[in-house]
Amino acid sequence: MVQSGDMQHVESKPRTARDRARAEVTMEIKAAARRRLAADGAAALSLRAVARDVGMVSSAVYRYFPSRDDLLTALIVDAYAAVGAAARAADETIPRAESLRRWLVVSAAVRSWARSTPHEYGLIFGTPVPGYRAPVDTVDPAASVPLILFDIIAVGAAAGGVVSWSERPMPAALRRELGAVRTALAGSLDGSLDGAAAVSDAALGQGIMAWTQLIGAISFEMFGHLHNVIDDHEVYFAQQMRNVGLDLGLDVTRPRRRSGRAT
Repeated sequence: MVQSGDMQHVESKPRTARDRARAEVTMEIKAAARRRLAADGAAALSLRAVARDVGMVSSAVYRYFPSRDDLLTALIVDAYAAVGAAARAADETIPRAESLRRWLVVSAAVRSWARSTPHEYGLIFGTPVPGYRAPVDTVDPAASVPLILFDIIAVGAAAGGVVSWSERPMPAALRRELGAVRTALAGSLDGSLDGAAAVSDAALGQGIMAWTQLIGAISFEMFGHLHNVIDDHEVYFAQQMRNVGLDLGLDVTRPRRRSGRAT
């Protein structure tokens, strides 16, 4: 370990030729598996078929992925990492205080990633694979985009821009669930969600609903439910997301309307 002032650097060991070779083969196996997803679907993914595609015997592939579920998990983690990276890259182009613009560019980035990798989108947001149970390894990667969205909500709430649902009744069971979400967010990943503990139940609930509307809108398009209904999907999606952002009150430049009758 090398120390310089307040900074600490841990020198990593250089990878050996064997490590590099294993990493290359792992990437080749996963690439072949993604092609199989596109051709056959996740439910039909077979280690034997993947082994044939990469020119290996099945027993050799098992040394990298002991089971089909291990390979599926690796593909799922990669997919969550990819959509998270796309969302973060888009979010970083907008000042953090501009909540509505952040919401619009992040939602557009998620849609763009889904359209460019439809089979990976289907793997993580489509029909569950029969017999597969996602391990805990997928939990943090799955939270990557929601963390960004919750940060947008938190910043909007701090600026007084998020529409309050505080007067609407909320079941006690849901409040308990949201309390667990708040705890997870406050200690999530690298603790990047500032002020998570101060976010209200209403704002957390709105954040989850915004996330489900985003994925629902993309899924309707990806799985063909808008055929013969909407032709210009991009314009329709942009309008949907703008309406969601405005409903959340993320445009803090617009004056707030007071609820109730004027006296």
